[in-house]
Amino acid sequence: MAFPSLHAAAAMIVTVSVFIAFARGRMTAEIISLLTIAIIALGLYFFPLPHAAPTDGIALAFSGFGHHALITICALMVMGRGLVVTGALDPAARLLERVFKFNQQLGLLVSLLAAMFLSMGVNDTPVLVLLLPIFVALTARGGLPASKTLIPVNAAVLIGGMATTIGTSTNILVVSIARDLGMRPIGVFDFTPIVLVAALVALPYLWLVMPRLLGDNSPENVQAQRRFFTRLRVPAESDLVGRHFDEILDRLPNDFRFEERPSGPFEAGQRLRISGTHDALEEAIRSLKGQVAPGWVIDRITRTAAELGEDVQVVEMVVTADSRLVGRTLSTSGIADLYGVAVLGIHKPEKLLHNEPMDAHGDIRMAEGDVLLVMGVPRGLQEFASTDSLLQLEGAREVPRRSKALLAAAIMVSSVGMASVGLLPIAIAALGGAITMFVTGCVKFDRVGRALSAKVIVLVAASIAIGRLILETGAAAWLGEAMASGLQYLPPAGVLAAIMLFVTLLTNFASNATAATVGTPIAFSIATQLGMPPEPLILAVLFGCNLCYATPIAYQTNMLIMAEGSYTFGDYVRTGVPLVLLMVGTLSALLVYTYRM
Repeated sequence: MAFPSLHAAAAMIVTVSVFIAFARGRMTAEIISLLTIAIIALGLYFFPLPHAAPTDGIALAFSGFGHHALITICALMVMGRGLVVTGALDPAARLLERVFKFNQQLGLLVSLLAAMFLSMGVNDTPVLVLLLPIFVALTARGGLPASKTLIPVNAAVLIGGMATTIGTSTNILVVSIARDLGMRPIGVFDFTPIVLVAALVALPYLWLVMPRLLGDNSPENVQAQRRFFTRLRVPAESDLVGRHFDEILDRLPNDFRFEERPSGPFEAGQRLRISGTHDALEEAIRSLKGQVAPGWVIDRITRTAAELGEDVQVVEMVVTADSRLVGRTLSTSGIADLYGVAVLGIHKPEKLLHNEPMDAHGDIRMAEGDVLLVMGVPRGLQEFASTDSLLQLEGAREVPRRSKALLAAAIMVSSVGMASVGLLPIAIAALGGAITMFVTGCVKFDRVGRALSAKVIVLVAASIAIGRLILETGAAAWLGEAMASGLQYLPPAGVLAAIMLFVTLLTNFASNATAATVGTPIAFSIATQLGMPPEPLILAVLFGCNLCYATPIAYQTNMLIMAEGSYTFGDYVRTGVPLVLLMVGTLSALLVYTYRM
């Protein structure tokens, strides 16, 4: 067998070097990605491919930034942001939260099964797009950390997508190429039983082992959340009215507590001292239908936001020594009348927590160093901070625009539905959905930066450049020939496993489309040479194209979860390689048994 060309050898060296750099983690993913693009551009400029101009190499290196896959991922991120900022997925998150609250392991198992079966009939990318914001919201509500759930759920989605010909676009590509080569058409559910059995073998690993291999990357681990003290107002329409304290205990969030309790049932008009983190206060107010600020103030803020076309924000502000608020209570400060903002709670430093000054009515007097949780529109918040000498902290949070929740959900369902039934390509459906989110105001133009991840963008661009480099230099074809020359000495299960591993290698470092395009003709040729039935070898290619768990650059769903889970390249390798080996072994054995090879 001939040696690979210099360009093919260089492409393989670059690919392996990039993998090692990602795995070692000494440089950030963004730097490695940009260096990879630069090396490809410079290398192909000074040493162009045969029959290509130097500028063609530059176009290849930077082609990822204009590739439809990157546009699709960015559009999906924008639509996911729209679901989050409108609170459209809160009902689903609360339903799943109840299962997790009953038992976290049971909640994760239900999530994995739901993800797996959904992706059997719906393209796996839209399925993950729908589930991703739910799990992010669930993390904020006290469920399992996103970093411990997103990779397992993503793997479940990919396994489910492997089970039918319509599960992923790659499956359709493999089946189409095989049919063009002369093989009988493969039905939608022809290989579903094989995948379901393999899924039963993989499920315990996804459920019990994989989360243990992942760390907790939640921001809350870095700094403890502040506990704010305030008064809960019980309006006439509250669910508390007429109930006793013991009846509502199971509805209270973990980080929330009553500092004083009524002697009898709750009554309309009561004001009770409570405390909790920002998230806990928000959840308690929602579930109990109570208030921590006068209703007229909240209504005023909502009207002002609608008139100005701005988002309502909740920010934290520190009381300085020069502030006029020092020594005053909320009722005597006139904050709501002067600035149109609402103070939702007061956090006191630990040293003052058990010796807080109060007035005759039991209201807390503000002191230097207190942190106020304030809600309002940006203009009112800025005026309040500057006039009353407050220091505004970073990390302002937007209040969900719940009036647009149904609209955002309808846009997402429409986009996913059109892509799932094949009415539109996923790239067009996602782009149309993102534009509609902008036009309808579900996502603001000046908030797009919060939806997109620079790490994911450059990583996608670099992976597309590597995939094209491997294909156009002939490295993929040479690897296929080298593999075919040695397979004649292996038993059927070994042949299937080798083909699956080869395609898996391609899909994890290039793209699944490249793996399908290169692997399908090679598998068909090997079947002819070895006198084996072509269908199990073609299915080995199809399965291998879906075993894209080991690197973040392998598939777009891997990219989508990277930023939300704060994952590193090593997280994918550590959890994905064992799953790849488990699936290859199981699927190879099942193919041999099914086709009596």
